[in-house]
Amino acid sequence: MKFEGKNVSVSIRDRELVSRASLHVSGGELVGLIGPNGAGKSTLMRALLGISEKSTGDILLDGRDFLTMPGRERARAVAFLPQERRVEWRLPAYDIVMLGRYPHQAGFGGPSPEDRAAVDRALEAVDGHDLGDRPVAVLSGGERTRILLARALAVEAPLLLVDEPIAALDPYHQLHVMEILRDRAHKGAGVLAVIHDLALAERFMDRLILMNAGQIVADGSPAAVLTPDRLAAIYRIAGSPPRRLP
Repeated sequence: MKFEGKNVSVSIRDRELVSRASLHVSGGELVGLIGPNGAGKSTLMRALLGISEKSTGDILLDGRDFLTMPGRERARAVAFLPQERRVEWRLPAYDIVMLGRYPHQAGFGGPSPEDRAAVDRALEAVDGHDLGDRPVAVLSGGERTRILLARALAVEAPLLLVDEPIAALDPYHQLHVMEILRDRAHKGAGVLAVIHDLALAERFMDRLILMNAGQIVADGSPAAVLTPDRLAAIYRIAGSPPRRLP
């Protein structure tokens, strides 16, 4: 599996938010999309999914035009965790996770045993079985993040795009989610994650794509991307990324 964006640009009111960005994610790798606030990371991710109205460029999945593929086929191929975590429905968390199986369901027959097994696997992965019966609207921010990640995992898509997957999580669950993403990649999925924590990016990512002012300025291994010169120029910090305890 190979997912590509070629010369992707996004403009709003004559302001270019992303400029001719080209990147790829292959099956089996965990790729971090990093950069300072306002660099265009989330905007680029939305453009790759075709949910940014003012975007141009080519989005390809295994050489096919991703944006012209049938909607259900796209939904089975790519799972997405958005940055916005607000959920208005007072549905149980289990039912929210089950929404991730909708692209696999046919007609009005309801969830199959395979769908229920996928939801159970996703809830187990995020340590969320104890949240399944609770209305998602009353969950804490961190609990809601875990449930919405479980919804994306339940799709069991070959490509997973996640925008700030560790936002609002405590340190234990931050590490746990990063391990989940790494495990998905090691099992063959392509994973692209917007992430601000440079220490976790350096520790977990196979490759980093660095954005600044709407442009991709570096793409390579964490060691190749997170150089002292780039950290000073783009993040205005000296030295290596701050280290976390293992």
